[in-house]
Amino acid sequence: MKVPDSPFPRARIPYGTWGTSYFPAWQSSAMAEVNIGQFAAESMARIMGLRQVPVRAIDYLVAGSTIPWRWKFSNAPLLSAVLGHRVPGCHVEQACATGLLAVVQGAMEVQSGGSGVVGVLTFDRTSDSSVGIFPERRSPARTLALNDVWDNFGFDPGSGFATLATAGNTARKYRLDRREVDELTACRYEQYFAAKQSGFLDRFAVPLEVLNPKGKVQGRIDADTGVKPVTLDTLRGLPELAPCVTAGGQTHPSDGLATLLVATPERARELSRRPEIDIQLMAKAYVRSGPGLMPEAPTLAVAKLLQDTGLALDQIVAVKSHNPFAVNDAVFAKVHGYDWKKMNRTGSSLVWGHPQAPTMTRIVIEALEETVERGGGYALVMGCAAGDIGVAALFKVS
Repeated sequence: MKVPDSPFPRARIPYGTWGTSYFPAWQSSAMAEVNIGQFAAESMARIMGLRQVPVRAIDYLVAGSTIPWRWKFSNAPLLSAVLGHRVPGCHVEQACATGLLAVVQGAMEVQSGGSGVVGVLTFDRTSDSSVGIFPERRSPARTLALNDVWDNFGFDPGSGFATLATAGNTARKYRLDRREVDELTACRYEQYFAAKQSGFLDRFAVPLEVLNPKGKVQGRIDADTGVKPVTLDTLRGLPELAPCVTAGGQTHPSDGLATLLVATPERARELSRRPEIDIQLMAKAYVRSGPGLMPEAPTLAVAKLLQDTGLALDQIVAVKSHNPFAVNDAVFAKVHGYDWKKMNRTGSSLVWGHPQAPTMTRIVIEALEETVERGGGYALVMGCAAGDIGVAALFKVS
């Protein structure tokens, strides 16, 4: 087996120094009422406390979010103050790939020698997302241009297609079979509920309480609400919204947060819950698909990553995807000749929802936990981002 050289030889992810909230569906929990930035930083402090990591060990904070929130201008500096440790930091954003971009940014910061321990904190609240009014000098009516998170899904200015339409375009291009896509979707639900029943989610998902202004508990975030068992018969009875796309075969908006650490090898061993485990980011790839073909972009990114590293899919232990549509996974399986039952074994965003920025951070965490459970090896994660961008990353668990 060819072992690729990592562009980040000094960066490690200390095992177990991570955690996520559960991802409640849009408008379904008390998280819909919070200032998500403040809540995320407070939650990171709680998660690090549970992992026995002092927040003062963190030298730098990489924050990621995609939906405006009050005080977003201040971002990482404010978040670190709420965290209880005033450190420098930055904010990154790349639509649905933000969670992975933040991890890569953390590895770059460590590799540069700038920091020994970087905290990564990604979060978003799709519930009651803000609405912006933009002055437009080229228009006679300067305040008619409105924008909220839903507009972004409804129209890609780069191609003119709605996100839903890109899934239909891709299904047509690859001549997908609706029956197979429904079977794949049913499998994803089965995988999620099997992982939940086994206790897999308990390894990283942390129940969180939401307090009212008087300091009393007004809600508890302890489940991926909105997720219900789905049968194949039910899926086959749903009408198509686009070719091979039904309400059951696409993800749903949700709220959530996810956090992890990136550190030097020495600091990672000190902070890790299992110091004998070494986790390294080995490679990353970014590509663009054709216009209006977003669901094929992760497949193309994986092809580039495999070419760059010289690895083959049968050398990879865990394959995880951000799959806003079941079409994403169907295309990947068809192009790469891969059995879609072997990927997303512990769940995926198709089922547990899509709060945007933390989505791929949770996918990375799940992939690493699964790889550890399976005895180590390579973990592959992939996803799509705004318009037609595909991202992929390879991690090595020794």
